[in-house]
Amino acid sequence: MALDKQFIGREYGPYHYTLGEEKMREFTLAVGGAKPGAGTPGEPPAHVSPLLYDAQAAKAGPHGGLIAFPSFAVVFAIRPFSAAIADPALNINMQMLVHGEQDLEFLDVMRPGDVMTTTGRIADLYERARMGFVIVTSESRNQHGTLVVKGTWTAIIRG
Repeated sequence: MALDKQFIGREYGPYHYTLGEEKMREFTLAVGGAKPGAGTPGEPPAHVSPLLYDAQAAKAGPHGGLIAFPSFAVVFAIRPFSAAIADPALNINMQMLVHGEQDLEFLDVMRPGDVMTTTGRIADLYERARMGFVIVTSESRNQHGTLVVKGTWTAIIRG
């Protein structure tokens, strides 16, 4: 496995994504463990905050409306990572690639209608124990320019 360090700093994006209320609600119920019903995402379990799925309850909450489950950010913030590992210039053998880890730092809440703009860059490329490592960092900002989510994504290419 030969990763060329000349690609450190290579940038990807910007990618744009508009958060939709129904998609946010469905994501919350799916990761929250709701049991799907016929044609519905199911009823929310008691441990899931109504701020994440109930528009009326969320209006009275601290954010004045619905907010996204934090890990919903993966839906849009992963785009630079996906672009980097698929970049033909890097010549990565996708059959040998595994997703190593991801780390997300949440700096603000995400709301329905937010337009997230995500950019990313290859932060590091290295080899260890006959495996290649691709580290991509990303930043997602809302339509106001506020930094909402920072991400670090790791791909491992098995030797």
